[in-house]
Amino acid sequence: MDFIEQLKSSVDIVSVVGQYVRLKRSGSSQRWVGLCPFHSEKTPSFSVHGAHQFFKCFGCGMGGDVIRFVMEIERMTFWEAVKLLAERHGIPLPRREYTDAETRLRAAIYRMHELAAEAYCSALRSSAGAQARAYLDKRGVDEALRDEFGLGYADPGGTTLARLLAQEGFSPEEMEASGLVLKRPEGGFFDRFRGRLIFPIHNESGKIVAFAGRALREGDEPKYLNSPETPIYRKSALLYNLHRARDAIRKQDQAVLVEGYMDVIGLWRAGVRNVVASCGTALTEQQVRTLRRHSENIVVNFDPDAAGASATERSIQVLLAEGLRVRILALEEGLDPDEYVRKRGAEAYQALLENAPGYYHWLADRARERWDLRTTEGRLAALRFLLPSVQRLQDKLERAAVASELAAYLGIEAGLVLEHFRRAAAERRPIETPAARSVPPVERILLNCLLASDEARRQVAPELKSLSLDRLATRRILRTLIALEDSGGPVSYAALEGRLEDNDRELLASLVLSDELFEESQALEQAWACLEALRAAEREAERSRLRARIKEAERAGNVDEALRLTEELTRLDRS
Repeated sequence: MDFIEQLKSSVDIVSVVGQYVRLKRSGSSQRWVGLCPFHSEKTPSFSVHGAHQFFKCFGCGMGGDVIRFVMEIERMTFWEAVKLLAERHGIPLPRREYTDAETRLRAAIYRMHELAAEAYCSALRSSAGAQARAYLDKRGVDEALRDEFGLGYADPGGTTLARLLAQEGFSPEEMEASGLVLKRPEGGFFDRFRGRLIFPIHNESGKIVAFAGRALREGDEPKYLNSPETPIYRKSALLYNLHRARDAIRKQDQAVLVEGYMDVIGLWRAGVRNVVASCGTALTEQQVRTLRRHSENIVVNFDPDAAGASATERSIQVLLAEGLRVRILALEEGLDPDEYVRKRGAEAYQALLENAPGYYHWLADRARERWDLRTTEGRLAALRFLLPSVQRLQDKLERAAVASELAAYLGIEAGLVLEHFRRAAAERRPIETPAARSVPPVERILLNCLLASDEARRQVAPELKSLSLDRLATRRILRTLIALEDSGGPVSYAALEGRLEDNDRELLASLVLSDELFEESQALEQAWACLEALRAAEREAERSRLRARIKEAERAGNVDEALRLTEELTRLDRS
């Protein structure tokens, strides 16, 4: 067994996928389902099979083994995914150099970020970091919290990191690709971050992939400077602090979304461990899908100023479009989350968090501020503003209840609101999905038994050769399985799937992930029963063929042929 096969056989794909997707057992104890992490969906079409160690989404078509999953979810190369899985599960990597250029570059960039983080942390502890430490002390961030979040300081000189990376032997091409340094027109490099408080940004696996630097001097713009996108960093896909917060988000089945890095740290200090922030960008669909993998419930707590309110309004639409249940926490006195917990305390914040109202109440208040609801025009304008958001509610009863509640809140006739909903629903086109391929239960059960049991495959597969497989929906899959068994090599789902054309791969995945219930201990008996059922069906098909030929001979007056066929039918009945 080579190393890759050893790795895949040693790692439980359900456990790995379960770190990124909330899975629920479905049907067979080996099948798990959840919302696909690779495309937007409201009804689960993503499945993982524990025994056969593969995943498949019938919505977007994505599928494969545990290595493919890690490659796609973490946006890694093949060898990066192999290395990550091996390190996570304590499996020694073989001594070999991988020559893939992309993997080598990404590995160099990861290492440069590790070195940069160490250098920034060291600078924060030094005399040069006094101003940054004073700022953090003022914000209530003690040394333990600074270490936990890996906070640092970028030397204002502008060449400290560039010299360090060069001394470590990184090539100019690697240094430029890292985004940590900038190229001088006259040659050489200088540091991107200078004289700033540094916040490391991690991917979901906990690796540092970028930094954000906060200005400490008056007039130093921008206030926050972020890393550019690199081969290891896509800011539209990452959420700050998710690698720490995801377990708490799952446990509490709720995420708290804030705007700033300091808001995250302040709430974390106050005991709010399910808090994340977007990485210096407006909330994106990819970030929301990443959040939804861990919980469908979210409380948005952006800053209360005009910019924060506008960001909240935009975020509501993105969150609702991805099917999340949204509540809004608006803090009084113009305080941001970090300021609130420092001024009012953690308990006061937790109480507000638990009672945060639904997003539609917050939007209704926004509508009251914008339009004069004493006029007909104002009420209709407010209604048009609110309806698109309320229409995104998936549950019809909840949608009707919210519409009626908002109508009363705005002083609008409830019937008018519901009539708008009725018209909008009539205009929406139904989504058509292709019909699933129909495979008789006997074929589904037989295929699952042969894949699940070596003994069933050894005894029953050779007997299938006596059947006329051409009439079966699974004929190409069964022939490939028989050929694999005849070859004497290992037979597995991956080996079988790898020898099929695309259409049959899709069919195989759907059959293995079907809800056919069978016990592996009974697979041999069930396989024999399926074989006998197929034989009986084949005999009945032959009887029907002979009866039709007998009638045809009788109509033609061919008595001898009719008698010969009748004797053949009799022999078949006796057999």
